[in-house]
Amino acid sequence: MFNPRPRLARVNVGGVHDVWVVDDVLLEPEALRERAIAGRANFRAAPFNAYPGLEWQQGPDIDGALSDFFMLHLRQRLGARRTQSMYSRLSLATLQPAQLRPLQRLCHRDRFGTTAGQTVAACTLYLFQDAALGGTSFYLPRRPIEDINADIRRWAAMDDAAFTAEIGAPPGYLSASNAHFEQAAVVPAAFNRAVFYDGGHFHSSHITAPEKLSADPATGRLTLNGFFICRRNAA
Repeated sequence: MFNPRPRLARVNVGGVHDVWVVDDVLLEPEALRERAIAGRANFRAAPFNAYPGLEWQQGPDIDGALSDFFMLHLRQRLGARRTQSMYSRLSLATLQPAQLRPLQRLCHRDRFGTTAGQTVAACTLYLFQDAALGGTSFYLPRRPIEDINADIRRWAAMDDAAFTAEIGAPPGYLSASNAHFEQAAVVPAAFNRAVFYDGGHFHSSHITAPEKLSADPATGRLTLNGFFICRRNAA
């Protein structure tokens, strides 16, 4: 399923951390896309989290293959060692700007309640042909992280109107720097490309043409997302 000889390229994010862009990830990428199309009835609205659309959690066949690929090619590069747990999902970003909750209009981190000594690695595999549907962007906080964390807690309790007034921007996906976060890297989408990254750093779906989003896996922004809770490499 996964290519034993993928093409890897490192992208530095503002001198702070690296992400890895992997091309030719799957040997037969259309097969996974067809799985999503055939199983479109399995997609469900995401629970309250950062993801702005539909999800279909995958099973041991996909999880096992993705976990092995991560272990062989990316885990050490992302400063992680033993994988303690992981899961994957097929995802479709569908929400239009007016439907986004306040925190969905910002970048986010994948944390999963990790403890000291743990790290979360994540990946997004693009399964669509239209690159205009958007890749992934990475951000650095402009202020001390303690202040940003306090703001995030406060923003989570705001209604849409109050949040819009505070940030001074209309509803929409984050696709540029703002007063709180500096955009430090953008990975463009390409069919059968994945980006692997430390989920503890701020990132966002880089969606600049939301009118193209669709709930149809044949034409929409279909991705395979993986999340890996690992032991962090010793310093």
